[in-house]
Amino acid sequence: MSALFRRGSGLPSVARAHGCWITDTAGKRYLDAAAGALVVNVGHDDSRVTAAIHRQMASVSYVHASAFTADVSERYAAALAARLPMDDAAIYPVSGGSEAVETALKAARAFHLANGEPERSIVIGRELSYHGNTRGALDVSGRDSLRAPYLPWLGLSGRVPGVLEYRCPNPAHPEECGRWHAETLDQEIVRLGPSRVAAFIAEPVGGAASGAAVPPDGYWDAIRRVCDRHGVLVIADEVMTGFGRTGRWFASEHFGFRPDILTMAKGASSGYWPLGLCAMSGPVAAALGDGGFVHGLTFSHHLVGAAAGMAVLQRIDELRLVAAAESKGARLLRWLEEALAANPAVGDVRGIGLLLAIEIVADRATKRPFPRSDTIAETITRLAREQGLIVYPSTGSAGAGEGDLIMVGPPLTISDDEMGLVVDKLVSAMEMLT
Repeated sequence: MSALFRRGSGLPSVARAHGCWITDTAGKRYLDAAAGALVVNVGHDDSRVTAAIHRQMASVSYVHASAFTADVSERYAAALAARLPMDDAAIYPVSGGSEAVETALKAARAFHLANGEPERSIVIGRELSYHGNTRGALDVSGRDSLRAPYLPWLGLSGRVPGVLEYRCPNPAHPEECGRWHAETLDQEIVRLGPSRVAAFIAEPVGGAASGAAVPPDGYWDAIRRVCDRHGVLVIADEVMTGFGRTGRWFASEHFGFRPDILTMAKGASSGYWPLGLCAMSGPVAAALGDGGFVHGLTFSHHLVGAAAGMAVLQRIDELRLVAAAESKGARLLRWLEEALAANPAVGDVRGIGLLLAIEIVADRATKRPFPRSDTIAETITRLAREQGLIVYPSTGSAGAGEGDLIMVGPPLTISDDEMGLVVDKLVSAMEMLT
C-alpha cells in the first residue's frame, strides 16, 4: 500500500515530459491538452526556465521575506507590474492561487480598515466560480460540489448569479445581459448594506467552474460602475486566465477592465515552481504600506519562485506566446466546433484564446444535463487518456452540482499538427461515449 495520499486511483506513473507531451514509466506517450491544470503555458522541459531555477538555487535558495529582499524579486516584480492592467501595482508573491486569493481578500479588508471603514468585511462572489480550496477562497467560490463538505465553516460571503451565456439566468436574455448582471450585483450590495461590503471577486473570463465562459458585452464596464458607486473594491481572479492564456497577457485587457486587486498563479511559473501572486493597485498598496497589512507566509517572496517567474515572462515574450494563444485558439475553437457539430451530446463549444470548453448535454434542444451519477466528464477524460490525450474534466456548470465540461487548454507552444491530434483524439473518445 502506498504511503502517498493520491488524488486518484489507477493513475499512470510519470517518467518525463517535453513540449506538449508526457511519457509514463511504461513508455506510453500522452498529448497534454490540459497543460496539467491549464498551468504549463510555456510547455514542459523548457531549458531556459530550468536553468534560471538552477542558477538561483546555486546562489540563494531561501531567505525569510521579513529579513531580506533580493534583486531577483525586485526585478521580477517590476517586470510583471509593467504588464498588468493596473497603475502603480505592488506585488505580493505567494506559493499558489489559493494563497493569492487569501492575500487579496485580506488586502481588501485591510484597505477599508486603513480608510476608517472597519464595518466593510463582506466579499461578494458569483455562482459558477472557483477561487481556491482554502477556507476563505472556498467561501467566495460558487462551486457546490467543493463547498458541500465544508458548509458549516462557510457562509460569510454574498453571492450573485454566475456569468454563462449558454445558460444565462437573465429573464430577457440575450438582451442587455451585462446590465442585468450589474443590476443584480447592485441589489446584492444594497441587501447586504453598502457600508458593509468590502469587495467583489470574479474571473474576467470564467475558468473551470463555468467552462471558459466569456462575459456579455458591457459586463465589466457596468460592474465597475456599480462597485465604484458603492466604494467596493474589484478583485480580478486571473489565476487561470493570466500569462497569455486567453490571447492577452491578462484576460481583463479584452474588456478594458482595470481591477483594484488581481490574483495570479498557474501560468506565472508555468508549473516549474509553486508560485502565486497578488497585485494591488497604487491606492490599495499605499493604504497598506505603513504596516497596515497583517499578513505573512513562510514561503512568500520566494527567490526561486521569482527566478522561475522572470524566466517564464522572458520565454512568453521570446516565443510570442500571447499572440500565438490568440491565433491558435481561434483555429482550435473552429476545428472543435466543426468536428463536434454532429455529436448530439455536445451542447456548446466556447472559449477564448487557448482556454476552451465543451459542454456535454443529454438533450441539445433543452440543454438538459446528464445525471451527475453518469459521470460523463470523467468517462470522456478516461477514454481520451486511453488514446493518449489528457484533457481537464469539470462539473457543475448546469447548477446544483449538475453538468459536465471538458476543458481544453494545452501549452501555448502547441503546434497546428498537435492541435489536429487533439481534435481527432477527442472526437474519437466522445464517439465511444455515444
